[in-house]
Amino acid sequence: MSRISKIDLDDRNLPPPTPEIEQERRVAIFDLIEDNSFALPVRGERAAPEGPYHLGLAIRDKRLVFDVASEAGEKAAEFHLALSPFRQVVKDYYQICESYFTAVKTLPPSQIETIDMARRGIHNEGSRVLQERLEGKAEIDTDTARRLFTLICVLHFGG
Repeated sequence: MSRISKIDLDDRNLPPPTPEIEQERRVAIFDLIEDNSFALPVRGERAAPEGPYHLGLAIRDKRLVFDVASEAGEKAAEFHLALSPFRQVVKDYYQICESYFTAVKTLPPSQIETIDMARRGIHNEGSRVLQERLEGKAEIDTDTARRLFTLICVLHFGG
């Protein structure tokens, strides 16, 4: 079973999220648990532990930490990614999300649609960066990358 069955965000040191960000987080976690593809590749001669996996996400020492365990709680992998490749795309994503949340309250549907298309484009870029950064560490599909990118944004919010 190459999938994530549980996800925990370590957001202890972050400011409380806005209601919109909290909603994005809940939806991303729900969607991720419902449908995802996550596998650990074989490394050298060591077989990859089998899933499903529990995934912990955190920002520690200015690095994004993926802490992967089996359902039985046994350590399966841990990898740290530099945050710098994500900084600009996360910043752009937050700016377009703010515009989108404001637009939903005040603008006609045609203008909301234009902003939403831009938001999806930036989100796709963030998921592409994530897939590149995880290459050789974890195998994920595009939808899983999109949902994980949303959660990275939630963590990056205060990071």
